[in-house]
Amino acid sequence: MSTGPIHAYLAGHGRDGARRSLADILAFDDARIEGVHDYIQWCFPLAEASRAVPGAPVLGRDEAEAIRADEAAREGLRSALARMRLFYTRTDGWLRPYDHNHLRITRILTAIRLLLGPDEAEAFHAFVTARNAQAGSPINQDSLRYWGSALRDA
Repeated sequence: MSTGPIHAYLAGHGRDGARRSLADILAFDDARIEGVHDYIQWCFPLAEASRAVPGAPVLGRDEAEAIRADEAAREGLRSALARMRLFYTRTDGWLRPYDHNHLRITRILTAIRLLLGPDEAEAFHAFVTARNAQAGSPINQDSLRYWGSALRDA
């Protein structure tokens, strides 16, 4: 049994604020992944309110513990992570000095570290920093510092 709406969503039997399931989000094409801005808070929840999407869910301690204890929710989170990794593999628009995806990546790293553990967060960090390096390191140093902090401060 889930302890909240984020848990239910990640476990595959809940809906986000727009009535979409996790499966709906995972089926987004890359243009929708890029252009829709209210799913990331559901797929990668944090314990602080989103400044970008008012009214987005906030992850409480009990719900975080329930997600960590539920294999279905952890697998939902891993599926969301795999979809974002695919997006960042297939697209290059985020590989520039400033882009909203840099904030998304900070959120993803923070949520993954909190809910799946440091190994999975470090693996995603290694992936995005390698993509940046392969592109000639266009991403600004502040974003890169935030990504590194997300590995330590979640």
